[in-house]
Amino acid sequence: MAFATTAAAAPHERVLTVPGFADFLAVDGKTVWVTNAGRVEHWSKRKKLAQVPMAHPCGAMAIFAGSLWVADCKDRTLNRIDLKTAKLSVAIPTGIGNPKGELNVVAGAGSIWVSSAATGTIARVDPATNAVVASVRVDPDSDYLSFGFGALWAASGTSQTLQKIDPHSNSVVAKTPLGRTPGFLVAGEGAVWVQEQGDGTVARVDPVSAAVTGRVKVDDTLKYGDIDAGGGKVWLRTTAGQTFAVIDPKSLAVRARVGTASGSGALRYTPAGVWTTAHDRHTLSWWRKPAAIGR
Repeated sequence: MAFATTAAAAPHERVLTVPGFADFLAVDGKTVWVTNAGRVEHWSKRKKLAQVPMAHPCGAMAIFAGSLWVADCKDRTLNRIDLKTAKLSVAIPTGIGNPKGELNVVAGAGSIWVSSAATGTIARVDPATNAVVASVRVDPDSDYLSFGFGALWAASGTSQTLQKIDPHSNSVVAKTPLGRTPGFLVAGEGAVWVQEQGDGTVARVDPVSAAVTGRVKVDDTLKYGDIDAGGGKVWLRTTAGQTFAVIDPKSLAVRARVGTASGSGALRYTPAGVWTTAHDRHTLSWWRKPAAIGR
């Protein structure tokens, strides 16, 4: 059974206007970094703090080793930005697997990982040297990444697979068939959660066996949304019907549908609040008290 948040218990949304194309997010303590047209911006819950010019920042970003790591889809580089100075430190020529911008940069096992070729390669970058130290062979178009449970996870939208990658051997150790056009994913709350964008479902995958253990139908499609996990819940940014949905990781019930339909954007969870963007509306939103949402 699905549950919806009632009007009386509707979460509070603080909305900031972000001119341009506010899209992907990376949480930096109490603040957040946002990709935008020709720049990456640093925002608090009240105002913009800094911006860093880039040719075309794209995809979900990672924070690691005192830096923000973000792909540049025009220059096809992995860019490292110093968090303290808000300055570009280095642009690493990794190649970018999906220049259209639907991809993840992730951190794990002391490294930064990014899809570097549409033919099926993930680049592993050492932040100590800013150099590519390994190239992992994967299915074509494995642009969607997450790191968790001691492994790198890569979803291919065209091969319709989830691949479990061992960071010790830099090789695929398990492969799971998925539904139509899988997209963004997150490893957390006891499983790996993958958007099956074409089916409008989220698949739950066991991190040990790499087997699908359940699915939840959310919408007709889930194209261009986002997903995160934390606080005993899975948080799904959607593109129709509501701003985001909240899924119970055990029962797979949709515990809440929050906000109005606001087009495409991103989502990131923190214990204090949830950040969302809506680039069609040029907004960045902060939703307080996530523990109370969908409880």
